[in-house]
Amino acid sequence: MKQAMIFAAGLGTRLKPLTDTMPKALVRVGGQPLIDIVMSRLLAADYDRFVVNVHHFAQQIIDHVATCDYSSLVQFSDETAGLLETGGGLKKAAPLFTDDSPILIHNVDILDNVDYDWFSRQHLPTEDAVLLVSKRQTKRYLLFDNAMRLMGWKNIETGEIKSPYEYVRRTGLSQHGEPFNEYAFSGIHSFSPRLFALMEQFPDRFSIIDFYLSVCHRAQIVGCVKDDLRLMDVGKIETLDQAETFINQI
Repeated sequence: MKQAMIFAAGLGTRLKPLTDTMPKALVRVGGQPLIDIVMSRLLAADYDRFVVNVHHFAQQIIDHVATCDYSSLVQFSDETAGLLETGGGLKKAAPLFTDDSPILIHNVDILDNVDYDWFSRQHLPTEDAVLLVSKRQTKRYLLFDNAMRLMGWKNIETGEIKSPYEYVRRTGLSQHGEPFNEYAFSGIHSFSPRLFALMEQFPDRFSIIDFYLSVCHRAQIVGCVKDDLRLMDVGKIETLDQAETFINQI
């Protein structure tokens, strides 16, 4: 079994006025709703079990999926009572994942050039989570040691460092005084259900990155580099035409 969770609960405020009447998952790019674009790519990579979280215009998403060929493969995690962020949303959905195979995590409004069959093979049985990263410029970087194990996070503008390791928080360097490998997180990751046990101590609402940074000294959380990674966040009305060009090129 290859399973995935698609985050589709967000309000899509940057896509107003479209999202005044529909969820961002149903905003069309090149004539297709975003959720169908993501689903078609994952289905092509042999994913066969999906959980979709819903909040904003939740019933519209449920009704749309019911009309699709893939409807029998989808379960919904209901967040209509309140948004739970990425970590909280995954924690709430935990009972819907009955298989112990890794869970691919993907946002409904992200377009990319990832080969998901390739990415699924990067998650080794000994690893608890694999984070897809690249060298793109950003203000916030994940810090990895030379074995690509997650060690912390750094905001290069403010100098803030998050890490469960005191020496990393203090120096920003490894135990041997070496700089870490700095990579930008794509928001795409593969999550082992083994980690659900460590989420029990977390509140209902939290960020998945805060979770990873809190447990990376207790779990095998690694980075996977894709040098030619291309991402597009379909976040604004003016990017919709660019998004159509993007999907025609990947």
